Amino acid sequence: MTDETQAQQPVQPNMNILAQYIRDMSFENILSQKGISGEVNPDVQVQVNLDARKRTVENQFEVVIKLKVSSKNKGTDQNLFLLELEYGGIFQVTGVPDEQLHPYLLIECPRMLFPYLRRIVSDITRDGGFPALNLDNIDFLALYRAEIARRQAENAKNEQGGDTATVN
Repeated sequence: MTDETQAQQPVQPNMNILAQYIRDMSFENILSQKGISGEVNPDVQVQVNLDARKRTVENQFEVVIKLKVSSKNKGTDQNLFLLELEYGGIFQVTGVPDEQLHPYLLIECPRMLFPYLRRIVSDITRDGGFPALNLDNIDFLALYRAEIARRQAENAKNEQGGDTATVN
């Protein structure tokens, strides 16, 4: 290839995972602590939050998936277990335009971390005395879009509320 041909080709996005780690984890087996009477029929709820920030090293970012998994007994609403996990990764990202970096960090990077997070959740619930919990895939694109829509609605509400002030 000539230098001219190389200059015309767009820069391809490139991501390298430099590290993965558990930043914080807590598992409470409430069932074994308090006991439960009758039949156990678990209802599992999963909450996911994402956080991404630039590191001091150029083109490096930290992305953290914050997961809260709670299980209650259907019918009685007695807690069975609670798992809180913050799983992070250090990524080196190049070739992504600035206007696309935010969604890239909150969609593509969590997709790369998720299989490892799923395995940890499975192992922890199994080792905690419950059947292994295999999380369904998380649609990080839908999660990102929902958060953007929520923020836009919140901003619109704040703008409307800011124009009308009541003084007592």
